[in-house]
Amino acid sequence: MIAEIGVTSIDDLFEEIPASLRVDGFPTLATGDSEMDLAREFAARSRMDELAVCFAGGGCYDHHIPAAVWDITSRGEFLTAYTPYQAEASQGTLQLIYEFQTMISALTGMEVANASVYDGGSALAEAVLMAVRLQKRHASKQVLSTAALHPNYFDTATSIVRGQGIVLDCMAPSEDGLSVPDAADSPLAVVIQQPNFFGNLEDVDTIVDWAHEQGALVIAVVNPISLGLLRPPGSWGERGADIVVGDGQPLGIPMASGGPSFGFMCTRSKFVRQLPGRIAGRTVDVDGKSGFTLTLQAREQHIRRGKATSNICTNQGLLVTAGTIYMSLMGPAGLRSTAQACHDRTLRLVEKIEAETFAVRAMDVPFFHECVIDLQSISADALVDRLASRDILAGVPLGHWWPDRATQLLVCATERRTQEEIDSFVDSISWALGANA
Repeated sequence: MIAEIGVTSIDDLFEEIPASLRVDGFPTLATGDSEMDLAREFAARSRMDELAVCFAGGGCYDHHIPAAVWDITSRGEFLTAYTPYQAEASQGTLQLIYEFQTMISALTGMEVANASVYDGGSALAEAVLMAVRLQKRHASKQVLSTAALHPNYFDTATSIVRGQGIVLDCMAPSEDGLSVPDAADSPLAVVIQQPNFFGNLEDVDTIVDWAHEQGALVIAVVNPISLGLLRPPGSWGERGADIVVGDGQPLGIPMASGGPSFGFMCTRSKFVRQLPGRIAGRTVDVDGKSGFTLTLQAREQHIRRGKATSNICTNQGLLVTAGTIYMSLMGPAGLRSTAQACHDRTLRLVEKIEAETFAVRAMDVPFFHECVIDLQSISADALVDRLASRDILAGVPLGHWWPDRATQLLVCATERRTQEEIDSFVDSISWALGANA
């Protein structure tokens, strides 16, 4: 092969890589394990995935997943499918993607959706880049987010966009963790997470209208389950959000130690040519029969790299399949009842914690589905460690990101949590706080 392509050695194929960047071997990497050792290692790791009674949220939730979701998703036609480039051989996959786009658009109150992105954090980054393309004439490269944006989303988006000189800043928080727009800001886009990372409900109408008055686009970050109850971002304020993103994990995807998941991304029709990734469309053939195909593929495989909006390819298609089947099975009524059950259980949990322990609510504002409690006498990390010994995943300690909130814990009770589990959790909190006292 070397002779055929006209080089003298394999090294000639890599001559464009500077010698200073080349590595001669990898001495720090361990040698390969035997099959037996590898099986033992993965058996041990799989036991770490055995889920305790979960009261943690923060972007990944322990929802009930109907058995049919993964029974269908695991079929070979879906499990091994690749990006459906050949429409004539991929009508099933394309129809499913089209239905996913339709349902996500309806759920968010937007007009169009793409065929998903990798996860919620990278969806936000893609939305920021899209907003910059749409606002080329804007004097600023600042993107402003609400105060309690998911820290992982903030970090992911910053890592992806900072190379283009884009600055992602947060609004100043009020005492209750909500966002306070500053008249001095003049961002090209405003990111609003609803509910925010603390579970609190932002005054989205006021923030959206303020952002549009500043000439900024609005990027909404939403939990899809919450949209079973809350107004969709397409109807926020006078004009609604311009781009909507989020993580699809609540839609039939297991927690799986934090991943993988999929991200969704929607916008208005007039912005569709700047929407990254793939879009499935429905049309009719020469015989008048309905058919599906990929369209508006503004990716580097199809056009000049400098004009591409992304390099999203196969992406999280299998997980999108699960999400589509989940939404189909649940329907609007099922999503609404799930959202209501989650809120009711979390409200019941928080009221019981305040009534029977030394812990209190950290912020007295409306919330959905998860809430911050202040343990006061013990760090949240210490409580989580103590309750882990009782097979309870107690919540998400906030001190990792906000050192002044070291005693605060983000708790969540989904529709899966029973009254007995809630009672046991509160008893365990009381035991841990009492032991500390």
